[in-house]
Amino acid sequence: MPATSAERSSASSRQTFEIKSTQLPLVALMVKSADFAEVARELHAAFGPEGESPDFFERDGLVLDLSLMPSDGLPETADVSLAPLVDALRDCQLVPVAVRGASAAWADAIANAGLVQADTELSRKKSAVTQPIAESSKEVSQEAFVKEVNREIPGPSTMVVDRPLRSGQKVYAKGCDLVVLAMVNQGAEVVADGNIHVYAALRGKAMAGARGNTQARIFALSLEPELVSIAGVYRTSENPFPKDVHGKPAQVRLSEDGQEKLLIEALKA
Repeated sequence: MPATSAERSSASSRQTFEIKSTQLPLVALMVKSADFAEVARELHAAFGPEGESPDFFERDGLVLDLSLMPSDGLPETADVSLAPLVDALRDCQLVPVAVRGASAAWADAIANAGLVQADTELSRKKSAVTQPIAESSKEVSQEAFVKEVNREIPGPSTMVVDRPLRSGQKVYAKGCDLVVLAMVNQGAEVVADGNIHVYAALRGKAMAGARGNTQARIFALSLEPELVSIAGVYRTSENPFPKDVHGKPAQVRLSEDGQEKLLIEALKA
């Protein structure tokens, strides 16, 4: 039904709010098992109050991604509850807001958990519903819309640390690269959403691509860490590093074949 003149007048007179689409940086939890209780236990062990890194997250928004679950792991009807998994995420200082990669049969379970279903098909339906409302208030220029979407976005900034990091100290470069100009001692942690550069000895833990950036890398002038991680794929010193990189200039990156394998390579002049 077309909007009446009174409705159009009311919409144009609103001064206290506007409704617009937006894109927010969210952490994605790629769930690979239908045993949500086990996933919750592993989350607690890694990031819970008594886990290995209890302060790793700081109330970060999160999307549950079920697209990597085995084909036989996602039931046709969602008779399971997401509540244990959602509770575990909140215990880890994460704020789950949406689920993607699930079929329409999961709609009730997702709604019961207080989440929304963030799939492309659902987004298209939402756009189709809201379009007449936008057209009732003003004409939207398709050319202007395309220019807005493709506008140039400034690159991320860089955090620079010029002091040695002692055991127990942690530095997190949120949304940017991290450059450390001094030693990272054992027991210290350096974390970045982008790349990590250590222009000294790296003897503690280094985690690059903390929000899932698989292109992130770790560089060090002397690689001898307790742990290195790229986008959640990690390796500890319990598995000795090759002699051609241990204690020498090296980089750590993910393989490009989709196998989620860490590559540790010497840096050559």
